Amino acid sequence: MPRRFVLALDQGTTSSRAMVFDRRGRAVATAQQEFPQHFPRPGWVEHDPADLWETTRRTALAAVAEANLTGADLACLGLTNQRETTLLWDRATGRPLAPAIVWQDRRTTELCAKLKAKNLEPLFRRRTGLLLDPYFSGTKLAWLLDRVPGARRRAGRGELAFGTVDTWLLWQLTGGRVHATDVSNASRTLLLNLRTGDWDDDLLRALRIPHEVLPTVRASSEVYGEVETIPALRGVPISGVAGDQQAALFGQACFHPGMAKNTYGTGCFLLLHTGEKPVASKHQLLTTIAWRLGARGPLEYALEGSVFIGGAVVQWLRDGLGLIARSADIEALAARAPDNGGVYLVPAFTGLGAPHWDASARGAILGLTRGTTAAHVARAALESIAYQSADLLAAMEADAKIKLRELRVDGGATVNAPLMQFQSDLLGVPVVRPHTRETTALGAAYLAGLAVGFWRDRDEIARLWSVGRTFRPQTRPAAMKKLRHDWHRAVERVKKWSSA
Repeated sequence: MPRRFVLALDQGTTSSRAMVFDRRGRAVATAQQEFPQHFPRPGWVEHDPADLWETTRRTALAAVAEANLTGADLACLGLTNQRETTLLWDRATGRPLAPAIVWQDRRTTELCAKLKAKNLEPLFRRRTGLLLDPYFSGTKLAWLLDRVPGARRRAGRGELAFGTVDTWLLWQLTGGRVHATDVSNASRTLLLNLRTGDWDDDLLRALRIPHEVLPTVRASSEVYGEVETIPALRGVPISGVAGDQQAALFGQACFHPGMAKNTYGTGCFLLLHTGEKPVASKHQLLTTIAWRLGARGPLEYALEGSVFIGGAVVQWLRDGLGLIARSADIEALAARAPDNGGVYLVPAFTGLGAPHWDASARGAILGLTRGTTAAHVARAALESIAYQSADLLAAMEADAKIKLRELRVDGGATVNAPLMQFQSDLLGVPVVRPHTRETTALGAAYLAGLAVGFWRDRDEIARLWSVGRTFRPQTRPAAMKKLRHDWHRAVERVKKWSSA
């Protein structure tokens, strides 16, 4: 019998998900399981590595069972993951030496400041396309090697293994036979040279990280090994790996320079495909590797910008202010106001991300009058998501010298039709919501399927991508220009607030 399905494992920050896709890219089964977050100190965020593996294993089995399949029905397995989260374990026993340090963790702020004081940021920026920020994995690994007794010495002897979540799960799935990562995840570590696609000796020296602790860097679409540790899935090839945002870009079929996707979740992640040459940003965006297809394929790149507070602003209205009982209620409340009433909400609760990168900024609601209602505040909160995304896209277009023709969107907030319409009006281009919204898992499935011939090529995948709904600009550009002008005035008011 032909192997007619692909299993995708999507390991995220708060839950693990498994999805089974057929040859037409349709989901036939889904399983999801949440796991706890740990906050041992202010600014610290940790996961138990066992939780990452156990929830991944359980959801994989649950999804396959839901579809009434066995391992013999699966052509391959694709893997996508929360990026930058850092793990260190013993090669001999497979036991972690410490909890996983999550991408949100800020404990290496002081180390980043010291590296900047040594004027090393230009080197890291030039080689990696990233900023010196605790967000990324390299300083997290350096912190572990310094703080775990004997770790740096043991790492130099090849006794320890470092990995981001993809590497940890590959190790677990293959019973320790594979210690590898893909180029998209590796490009988020502060340790990878963007142009060579391999670890950079100068950056390793700067962080005092021994080469022996690092995984092998491989393509995003190639056979890594086979499942060994889940009996029901034993022998299924693992043939696709990518960080979650790059996987979503692939799942949206953004295969050509100038194509972009925006994922609307807790934050927003906007990626623009820029081709086979990295584009250095002049607007504080990140240059990242999108993927490599096959061991001999070229590296393909993207510009990336992050909005720290996207859908989280709706959660704040619900939990912090009590304006709504459920997140879904935001649409009806905002609809009571015909416009924003001159109100702007800048949700800089944890500072401003790209293109501002102002950690001292703080949130504010501006333009309040006696006529302001809860509906105006709700509308301003929703509009803030679109304004921040529009600012990112303007910076990307300036960097890449590319004019966007459409924006493909995914993530939970895309169910909000007024928000998507406002986004289209702001950008002046169509905003396209695909039929399949779980594009992160779908991208992992596509990458895996390509490596084993389940799908022929990108052209076949592009034909599978289908439009769910298109939002086209409906408001006069002059009106939107005035709104954006006032938004930018509001943003300037909140900068450098905490140091004032």
